[in-house]
Amino acid sequence: MARGRKASLLLLLLGLLATAFAAAAAEEGDADPLYRSCVEECRRTGALKEDSIKHCIVPTDDQPADKSWYAHEPLYLQWKEWNCNSECRYHCMMEREEEREELNLGPVKYHGKWPLKRASVFQEPFSAALSALTLLVQFNGWLSFFLLLSYKLPLRPETQATYYEYTGLWHIYGLLAMNS
Repeated sequence: MARGRKASLLLLLLGLLATAFAAAAAEEGDADPLYRSCVEECRRTGALKEDSIKHCIVPTDDQPADKSWYAHEPLYLQWKEWNCNSECRYHCMMEREEEREELNLGPVKYHGKWPLKRASVFQEPFSAALSALTLLVQFNGWLSFFLLLSYKLPLRPETQATYYEYTGLWHIYGLLAMNS
């Protein structure tokens, strides 16, 4: 009986700690009441001040808000993952940061990221460029390893396999590293 009670108290304590951690994990920008009200207003109306958000579907004149499947964006444009929620969050974040700048306050994080302006379809173009460079470097490393194994290192005479037994694991590691 005592063991069950200790286990339930431990679970309760872990639950309380997890709840406290989740509440403390919110960024300063996320907790801003002006930002939250802006996002809620934008989601409800589909507009931010005079600007309308093109991804928001707002019901009008007793018409359903859902469009037909053929009226949605094409799949090749959906990769951006810009929907009503993300567009409202982005525009409210940028509006709130302009207000903070006018008050001589520094920028704050929103949803774990610093506010950065979009350039074309990239919100973080420098990060995207560095990711592409990382892909190039990882691919170059994997290709040089593959060429080294295939053309430069000797093979075992009896099996025609490489002397190194774990080449498959290194290939998997190289492909996973390219994915990051």
